[in-house]
Amino acid sequence: MLFLDSGTWIDLRRTEFERLRALITEAQGLDSEAVTGPDGELEQRLRINRFQTSWWDELSVLGEVTSQSARWQQNVAQLAELGAPEPTELPTGLQATLREYQHEGLNWLAFLQRSGLGGVLADDMGLGKTVQVLALFLHVLENSQRQPGAAATRPRFLVIAPTSVVRNWQHEAARFAPDLRVVCIRETAAKRGSTIVDESADADVIVTSYTLFRLEFDQYDQVEWTTLVLDEAQMVKNHRSKAYQCVRRLNAETKIAITGTPLENSLMDLWSLLSITAPGLYPDPKRFAAVYQRPIESGKAPELRATLRRRIAPLMRRRTKSEVLTELPPKTELEVEIELSSKHAKIYDTQLQQQRRKILGLVGDLQKNRFEIFQSLTLLRQLSLDPGLIDEAHDAVGSAKLDRLVEDLEQVTAEGHRALVFSQFTRFLGRARSRLDEAGIASAYLDGATRKRDEAIESFKNGDVPVFLISLKAGGFGLNLTEADYCFVLDPWWNPATEAQAVDRTHRIGQTNPVMVYRYVSSNTIESKVMELKARKAALFSSVMDDGALAGALSEDDIRALFE
Repeated sequence: MLFLDSGTWIDLRRTEFERLRALITEAQGLDSEAVTGPDGELEQRLRINRFQTSWWDELSVLGEVTSQSARWQQNVAQLAELGAPEPTELPTGLQATLREYQHEGLNWLAFLQRSGLGGVLADDMGLGKTVQVLALFLHVLENSQRQPGAAATRPRFLVIAPTSVVRNWQHEAARFAPDLRVVCIRETAAKRGSTIVDESADADVIVTSYTLFRLEFDQYDQVEWTTLVLDEAQMVKNHRSKAYQCVRRLNAETKIAITGTPLENSLMDLWSLLSITAPGLYPDPKRFAAVYQRPIESGKAPELRATLRRRIAPLMRRRTKSEVLTELPPKTELEVEIELSSKHAKIYDTQLQQQRRKILGLVGDLQKNRFEIFQSLTLLRQLSLDPGLIDEAHDAVGSAKLDRLVEDLEQVTAEGHRALVFSQFTRFLGRARSRLDEAGIASAYLDGATRKRDEAIESFKNGDVPVFLISLKAGGFGLNLTEADYCFVLDPWWNPATEAQAVDRTHRIGQTNPVMVYRYVSSNTIESKVMELKARKAALFSSVMDDGALAGALSEDDIRALFE
């Protein structure tokens, strides 16, 4: 109770006070500035920008804000309209029939563009995010041509993508938006003999890689960009990286991040994307970590998940396949336990004891010893696959996983099915290719060092070979391989988003057959622990987009659990 001098008393347990207390606590994550108060002392005052109007709106509902400027009312209404923006007419140059959810995505993107806002298009993998963005480009171009002085103010769009995906944008544009003038930048200025200003002079869309953008940032910064699009935007999730800093600094009217995995390890991944596309929403990463990341990831403040979802909802669109593709064939995922041979198990157990003592002695200072710890974890993961990966003297021991893979693929291909085989370790993938060759099973192969990437992809898509061996790093995104209806994941990883990226190369729009996914797990090895850890992290997305708990980056406790 609070008793006033007048004799009035107030019950402080009222729900309005609880909500006000929560809003004040959350305000610690907003921006502030030091100002001189009436008494001449410095004091901190909150600064709220147009990205934070939902916080302001809730405060006003409690009666704490009695008057608002016309601009604030407009911003609140504008952000509210993002939930259901007005319909946008399909561009005449679009050579595609958009599904209802894709048209809704175009409406949202067009509203962002008109309002000078940015956002994150986080649709599930395989739902056609690229065609929605191409439709936006055409919409903006066709609108600009109706304006006076259109020739002088022709929009220009910049797409930054992983190296392996750059050409895909050109192919998709030729298919869905043939009128767009697209230029792919795949070499440095020294090799191509031209500047970015030269290349963009007659182009509508420039597509380049994150690496080349970072190396030639000063050239890109000389062009006036209407829209910046970050494809597979999780590539800039590290806000300390040079690529992130360049993307953040580039001037563009609107910045759009597109990714099926806006969260991979930590809430700070999401903060990075929002700091680029909606830079005023949570300006300070340290405050965001203190107010949201640490309380949510530790499980101490589950109520903050709903608050964060509400704050970012206007600036993010995410639709899942289960919600919008009811006609998509089912995907069945099976975990296959693989027993190691007695010799293999003996070698593994000997190394396990050595590495356990080493890691548990280092894990107390995770930041200092992170590289050495992960080096030991990688050794155990490789040893779970094939002891020959660690020591060629053990080559004769063999790999039970490869034995099972050959057996399964012989049956799958004999029945006319086609399969994708994924591994994070290219040396193991190479051994798988050799075993398939010995068994007479034709295959294509793709890893980060493959020079004739397009030829490898086409040989599988055209039906020349029934099996495609792919490293997760090289083929985890940017590929559409609906020709396959079987997937084999040879080594599990504790980040479920990484595997989901790979599997969804085939389970996406265009798939007409049920998809079978087999995950090989070596029994009584670190892989079993990895599967348990991955299960605890499986709610990574739902903590922000849906209901559920959040698991953060690999922590000290996570590493200890791998050896319990």
